Amino acid sequence: QVQLVESGGGLVQAGGSLRLSCAFSGRTFSSYSMAWFRQGQGKEREFVASIRWSGDIAPYADSVRGRFTISRVNAKNTVYLQMNSLKPEDTAVYYCAASVPYYSGTYRAQTDFVSWGQGTQVTVSS
Repeated sequence: QVQLVESGGGLVQAGGSLRLSCAFSGRTFSSYSMAWFRQGQGKEREFVASIRWSGDIAPYADSVRGRFTISRVNAKNTVYLQMNSLKPEDTAVYYCAASVPYYSGTYRAQTDFVSWGQGTQVTVSS
């Protein structure tokens, strides 16, 4: 079964940067589309970014497009989220998620992803 472990969260000032990592294990990473979601306190979980198993499709939420970059390194079984120009409204728990193998769909809905990590806290101070 797929296991996902996020890391890289922390406290940063507005305008700063963080890079989140998600380590994937248990199956063949290159077959899985991956995504990052986030959940702020008192808010619903929302889509941030995803990357298709082939690496050629990578949609972003409007709120992070141009500031965040998702990437994957199949040789390391890892997906990353580079977050630049962070804002206080980016404060949330960030979750990594994996689809089923060779999934093809919207790449934005929570129901597109079946395996989830425990999350890593990102706090942006003003």
